[in-house]
Order: sequence, then structure tokens, then C-alpha cells
Amino acid sequence: MLLASKASGSYNTRRPQPGRKVFSRRSDLKRARDIGRALTLAVLAAGLLFGLGGCRRKPKVAAAPPGPPPIGAPETGLASWYGHPYHGRATASGEIYDMNQMTAAHRTLPFQTWVRVTNLENQMVTTVRINDRGPFIEGRIIDLSRAGAEAIDMVGPGTALVRVEVVQYAGGGVAPPGAYAVQVGAFLVEENAMRLQARLAPRYGDVFIQTHQAPDGLYYRVRVGRVNTLDEALALADELRRQPEVAVALVVRLD
Repeated sequence: MLLASKASGSYNTRRPQPGRKVFSRRSDLKRARDIGRALTLAVLAAGLLFGLGGCRRKPKVAAAPPGPPPIGAPETGLASWYGHPYHGRATASGEIYDMNQMTAAHRTLPFQTWVRVTNLENQMVTTVRINDRGPFIEGRIIDLSRAGAEAIDMVGPGTALVRVEVVQYAGGGVAPPGAYAVQVGAFLVEENAMRLQARLAPRYGDVFIQTHQAPDGLYYRVRVGRVNTLDEALALADELRRQPEVAVALVVRLD
């Protein structure tokens, strides 16, 4: 019986009990070879994947250009740009606008302030000098020259979500004191401006009209208040927005 058992390849010399599985030497060896082959293939596959991952070139991230740290809190909002027909015309600062220079318009920053503008849609960065006033559209915070817009790849779209950070005031010091007002309308017809002025004057007293010669005509700008701090002007703008006759309230620096 023992010889017969060895010849048959069984590990057990006893008759298998019911319900117990008996493995043969041949089947065990085949199973071991299959497991070894599977493990080898798995190791090779893992090594191949690791090698591909290790060799894969990581995408380059453009670093922001070096520059001084920002002064004060950053401002986030929409940027736009302007070119023709403003090119060659006088800006609010008195300079002649050159759309090929790195300049911009801002409603409240002092003239000659340098700001860093980051396009938050592509992380491109540029630095421009404030020499004009604008944009006079709710939700927009800066109007770039064409050169400034090209530097952050927003000429085609026309607008972009940006972050604006002051990096230097004129003379390198702190922001000079200024006077602020709230613009509540701009009209091509003088009578419309006078009508709005008459409705607001009893409640706010100092409501005045300033003219502005634009490429498409002479505008009559209705402005309210003459306050000495930006915080006062922002509070006044919030109050004016609650008035039924006021469609827009934009804080603007008067100097």
C-alpha cells in the first residue's frame, strides 16, 4: 500500500476522509509555478508603472516675477483694457495716453502708484503705473493699457479676473492724502444730469457736476460728497446704492 501510494503521487498514505481535499504533488507544483509567474508579472508591471511615473516630465509652473512685497490689502475684481480711440488723448493725470506703455486707470489709487496685477485665470503677472481714472463700470477695478493687457494675455477676452496689489506709491512712501466722491451717473444730456443732481441735493447737500470730454462726446458726471478718507467714501457709496434714483455708485478719487 505504501508503494502504491507513492507511485500515485499522494502525500497521504491513508485513505482520504470524506470532505477533506487531497492535493497531489504535481498539482501543487503547478499551482506554485502559476503563483510565482503571477507575482513576477505583477512586480514587473509595478516597476514599469513606477518607471513611467518617475520619467514623466512634471508640468512647469511659471513663477511670479520678483518684486517688492505688496502694500496694504490686495483688491480682487475684473480688469478691462482700453486702446483706440483713447490713444493720444489726455488722461485724468494730464499725461498723454500711450496704449503701448505699462500704465493703467484706477478710480481711487493716487497717480504714479505702481501696482502688480495678477491674472487669476492664468497666473500671469505684470506691473503697471496708475496715470488715469476709471473704469467707470460697476464690478471692474482697473483699466489696463493695451501693453499691460498683453502682458497677462487678456487682450482677446477683453476682461479677466485679477488681483491688484500696490507695490509702490509715488516717492516710495505712504499713500498721500486725497479727497473722494461718489459718482452716481454720467450723461451725454446735461438736463438729465441736472435732474439727478436736483433730486439728491436736498438729502446729501454737496452734489456737483463735472464734465469729461470722451471720444464719443461730452459727459456730465454727477458726483456726491467730498470726503477725506476712502472709508468714508465707501460708506457713502453703500448708502447711495439704497436710493431708488441711483443706479450706480462708484467711489472716485478727485485728485
